[in-house]
Amino acid sequence: MASAALEILGLILCVFGTLLEMVACGLPTWKVTAFIEANIVVAQTIWDGLWMSCVVQSTGQMQCKIHDSMLALGHDLQAARALTVISSVMCVIGLMVVIAGAQCTNCIKTDNVKARVVNVGGVIYIISAIFMLVPLCWMANSIISDFYNPQVPAAKKREIGSALYIGWAATAMLLLGGSMLCCSCPASGSSGYSVKYAPTKRATPNGDYDKRNYV
Repeated sequence: MASAALEILGLILCVFGTLLEMVACGLPTWKVTAFIEANIVVAQTIWDGLWMSCVVQSTGQMQCKIHDSMLALGHDLQAARALTVISSVMCVIGLMVVIAGAQCTNCIKTDNVKARVVNVGGVIYIISAIFMLVPLCWMANSIISDFYNPQVPAAKKREIGSALYIGWAATAMLLLGGSMLCCSCPASGSSGYSVKYAPTKRATPNGDYDKRNYV
């Protein structure tokens, strides 16, 4: 019972982590305008994401433009695109694997095999979290380095956007949920092998064994 509850809790965390990861991947707020020096009062705010850039006017109007060329992007954005997409795909695969081996499903009959399948799903979630963590930390390091670089103009300096914080929360959920799934074990009192007993041979009224017992 405790193992099943641990599986359900781990799966819930992984599902929420997957949803947050996809939200962070699609949000254009990975980088936001830094209001420093001459940029304290501006008429617009610039958001930079993996797939588009948006300009928010002081009047509330927002205009977004999808990045025309992937090759024109920086190395951090290119790597972030690839790794976040791979991580999202791995999360979906991990979800299918965990559901197939969960104790509340009947896709697999043997308890030992079900536990191993759930463990594999947990490992997939942990790897996907690492794939998501790499671009997040890389992007944050790039933003901080440019912010404190005196050679970068103040108008081009950016700050860490909300998408990075959402991505870090998703990574934490995936790591925690994947670790819980890796701790799954077979249900107590059950084994992967079933014992079959041969029926008892009965004697005939004259004391001899029935010939059908020897066929």
